[in-house]
Amino acid sequence: MYNKNSVSIPISDHESDEHGGVRVHTRRKRKIVIHRGNHDFREKVLRKLLRHWILIIILLASALFVFEAFTIGRKPDSTVTSELRTPNKNGGINSQLALGKEPQHDNLNRLDPPRCLKLLPVEELEHLDIPVTEESNGPVNQVLYVSEGESSFVGRNATFSLARFNLFTGNQTLEQRDTSFEIKESMMVHCGFYSLNGGFKISDEDKTYMQACEVVVSTCAFGGGDDLYQPIGMSEASLKKVCYVAFWDEITLRAQELADHRIGENGFIGKWRVVIVRDLPFVDQRLNGKIPKMLSHRLFPQAKYSLWVDSKSQFRRDPLGVLEALLWRPHSVFAISEHGARSSVYDEAKAVVKKNKAKPEEVEVQLNQYRKDGLPEVKRFSGKKALCEASVIVRKHTPLTNLLMCLWFNEVVRFTSRDQLSFPYVLWRLNAFKYINAFPVCTRKDLVNSMGHIRKAKPLQLQR
Repeated sequence: MYNKNSVSIPISDHESDEHGGVRVHTRRKRKIVIHRGNHDFREKVLRKLLRHWILIIILLASALFVFEAFTIGRKPDSTVTSELRTPNKNGGINSQLALGKEPQHDNLNRLDPPRCLKLLPVEELEHLDIPVTEESNGPVNQVLYVSEGESSFVGRNATFSLARFNLFTGNQTLEQRDTSFEIKESMMVHCGFYSLNGGFKISDEDKTYMQACEVVVSTCAFGGGDDLYQPIGMSEASLKKVCYVAFWDEITLRAQELADHRIGENGFIGKWRVVIVRDLPFVDQRLNGKIPKMLSHRLFPQAKYSLWVDSKSQFRRDPLGVLEALLWRPHSVFAISEHGARSSVYDEAKAVVKKNKAKPEEVEVQLNQYRKDGLPEVKRFSGKKALCEASVIVRKHTPLTNLLMCLWFNEVVRFTSRDQLSFPYVLWRLNAFKYINAFPVCTRKDLVNSMGHIRKAKPLQLQR
């Protein structure tokens, strides 16, 4: 009998009434839904990964690149060491690693368009000619050079213990130094090459070649220093009319031969005529290097123009075009770069001492003399920067510029070999700033590719 108000609900799991069956079926559906939900999530993730696989690869590659770069930055790479020991493009050996320097040959043979140097168009450079030399219209018409013998060194001036006078330089007294700055139409000055026993010996064959040069680009490497960088960017006209002369001593000759960088039977390496100098007059190789740098008018007596390039640089412009841009067009007789970092001689002296480029007592002797002579602590003369950078020098060989270079050479012999200290002083004493084209640093950078010094020059064992 069933009561109308009661409902019978089976509680046994084994019963298969309708309600129980529905309840069991519902639980199974839930399990299936949960399982399918996990499967759908994985499918969505996989589809996103497949859709953005390129981006993922790029991110992984970037992370790997950063890790490798960090590793290389902390540890020296053996391949870099190997490259630094291989011959460079000029046949020399890259040895910056031994000196603790970064390799700088990336600049070699770069011929970028000039930014500041205003050269003539190429077609005009090919037809550029050397102008007929005019008579000197400056304050000096003639410069004669003192010639001395060994007897002149008896009782030499001992006021300046730094002076490195010898049979090459002559023995310039303080009185002669002062007189050399007194401008007259005819000047008699010390200017090197005093005695046959003074040193700086050059073969007769090289002398004959040098005497025929009308325009010369010169450099030097003494003491086994820098390699020889071939000039680039010349016109055909300049190749025919310009001499390229590199001065080496016997130490450099041996060092370059060991690097398989040999002089040809014609005396050339590439475009450079290599002149071997024997019997150098100074122990200080920097001072020996001042001879071809400052006394080109004595080495090339027939030359009308000269361009000097330090051995750490590669000259990369047309020489005749440079003369036209820096001398002929602005009506100058001398062109040199302004100093990039400083303007005052006295500030430069502090930097020289700080960088250990000269002994403090040597610099002090020089500055004391300049103060005594009245050199002002100004940063500009005649509107031009007082301090110059002398790695590139462009000049016409006139009596005034020849005198200037002789006096400059005498200063680096008497005091320190840091020529940037003495050059403004010489210009000031001669009142010659108005004849100078002091071009900006960016122009100097247009003229040369700078490689930096490769190896330290070896000093001579004995001084004359």
